[in-house]
Amino acid sequence: MAISEGDKIPAGSFAVKTADGIEQMSTDDLFGGKKVVLFSVPGAFTPTCSAQHLPGFVQKADEIKAKGVDTIACMAVNDPFVMGAWGENQQVGDKVVMLADGSAAFTNQIGMELDLVDRGLGVRSQRFAMIVNDGTVEKVLLDEAGAFEASSAESVLENL
Repeated sequence: MAISEGDKIPAGSFAVKTADGIEQMSTDDLFGGKKVVLFSVPGAFTPTCSAQHLPGFVQKADEIKAKGVDTIACMAVNDPFVMGAWGENQQVGDKVVMLADGSAAFTNQIGMELDLVDRGLGVRSQRFAMIVNDGTVEKVLLDEAGAFEASSAESVLENL
């Protein structure tokens, strides 16, 4: 069952590519005592994700943070090297934290998996955004399969 508004974020961790190598970031470190916008994409370097989804959050980062958000994070079921390279390619700088959920462990915990095995893409994440306050989900913005609207930076801004 998918995570819902009012639910607590489950314990878990993500891999993050840093200048010092690969580091683990726990859900407590990411969400504890902070207001966080987490958005997830089906895959790094994919057309909609690279042309619209991630760039929208980079462009709107200052507006989002001006509404009391401490961290904007992008998650995908990709490895940390891919997420790091995608972040560099998209020039995210310190505006968006790039989170790798390489084995879809967190994605499965929150019930947001997208089975693309028949297409040769394995298990991915659905396209969504969440507003999380101190580990509690305030808003879930889930796109229908193949769509990109509910989880956009503009939609998040309207819901903050």
